Amino acid sequence: MKKFIIALVTLLPTLALAAGGGAPTLSAPIDPTDKASLQNGAKLFMNYCLGCHETKYQRYNRIAKDLDIPENLMKENLIFTGVKIGNLIENAPTDAALGKWFGITPPDLTLVARSRGTDWVYTYLKSFYVDPERPFGVNNTMLPGASMPHVLQGLQGVPTATFELDENGVKQIVKDENGIVITTTDGSGELSVEEYDKAVTDITNFLHYAGEPSKLERESLGRWVIGFLCIFFILAYLLKKEYWRDIH
Repeated sequence: MKKFIIALVTLLPTLALAAGGGAPTLSAPIDPTDKASLQNGAKLFMNYCLGCHETKYQRYNRIAKDLDIPENLMKENLIFTGVKIGNLIENAPTDAALGKWFGITPPDLTLVARSRGTDWVYTYLKSFYVDPERPFGVNNTMLPGASMPHVLQGLQGVPTATFELDENGVKQIVKDENGIVITTTDGSGELSVEEYDKAVTDITNFLHYAGEPSKLERESLGRWVIGFLCIFFILAYLLKKEYWRDIH
């Protein structure tokens, strides 16, 4: 048992790094109860992300119901492939075509916020910078060498990282005291810095919802169940006292 505990403690740092836990991240200011944020996140996801990434474990009508989006507005504004509102959320290009275009098939994002964490998703969307050596002209400090173009560049503007030479004369990206890359934009984006941060927050909030649509309902039900069990325990204890009163 002692050897097992020592081995587990030794492996914990490795497991954390394998899960991406070693990379510094920003804190995602999401609010799962903010319907306006979730609605905007759904709109941004459908318009900017769905062309390559799917959330094929979700259905359009479930999103419309959960986020209070009228079905007619969902059909008119957020379904672009002509499918029925009860269909799963899949994009038009095939996996083979996407793999040919990007060198790798873009992953499904239904569970990305659960597998990597909302802080990772939020930081990733804020960590693109210009890199002429990459096929799409951008790189990402959270996922170096990523094949994904910066699809939100039209909203953010062109993000440029600051570089400096280290003691060996090697060019390094300048990061802040938290280890986050420092970037500046050229002002060509549709949104201000604050507005872009809000857009990234809304997308992250939506992907957090996508990973577990029934989370709020489950947590609410859980509180009722715990309350019931507490009351049942008291009644069961009093009943036990009544049954055993003559014996004791």
